[in-house]
Amino acid sequence: MGLREKSWLVLQHLGVCLRAAGMLCFLLTLNVTLRVLHLISPAIVRKLQLKMGEKSTMTYNPRFRYEDWGPTFLTAAFIKEAVTNICRSIRQKAFVGGVAPDSPVITMETERTSILSFMKGGRPLVLSFGSYGWAFSNNYDINQHQSLEERLSAARILVQSDPLCPVVVDEMSNAAAIHYGSHPERLYVLQAGKVVYKGGIGPWGYSPQEVRSFLEKLQ
Repeated sequence: MGLREKSWLVLQHLGVCLRAAGMLCFLLTLNVTLRVLHLISPAIVRKLQLKMGEKSTMTYNPRFRYEDWGPTFLTAAFIKEAVTNICRSIRQKAFVGGVAPDSPVITMETERTSILSFMKGGRPLVLSFGSYGWAFSNNYDINQHQSLEERLSAARILVQSDPLCPVVVDEMSNAAAIHYGSHPERLYVLQAGKVVYKGGIGPWGYSPQEVRSFLEKLQ
């Protein structure tokens, strides 16, 4: 790695640290503000959260009512999980324009492979990361995984929905999630071994519509 590349990576990591600090302040301020507003007018909080949920499509998810997910963002469990995820994000290695980390993953058949093994020529590869965190009401409540088999069992619940893409899980070291700074959820597009699109951290930065628009521009 040359001096120019090293300098570029240092700047990227510095940016990550600054954004992490800013995100932490934003989430704490938002949580306190929403709690105060909820005491004054729950209707205003509902309206604000529904608007925020539009980008992640949560507002339009027919499986959940606002009452299932909205109030959870006012809980201590959400803040605890958010702070943990922000701290993890500092260790990420995936940056737009840089080489995509070839992190190890496990297939549903328990075979060890890696993210870049799913690339096919020059075609873009979309990565959708999801992980356990605080639980919504009226949803699956899965304990934090203590073994690879528990993680695979949780993934099989998703497979039952017949997703139109391969499903793999991270190793217990969480290497892929750490390398891609993807807790609790994040979208990426890789092409020719490089990161060409990096979405924001979920839930508010998780935008399938944004990825769709990006892919349409690639055509």
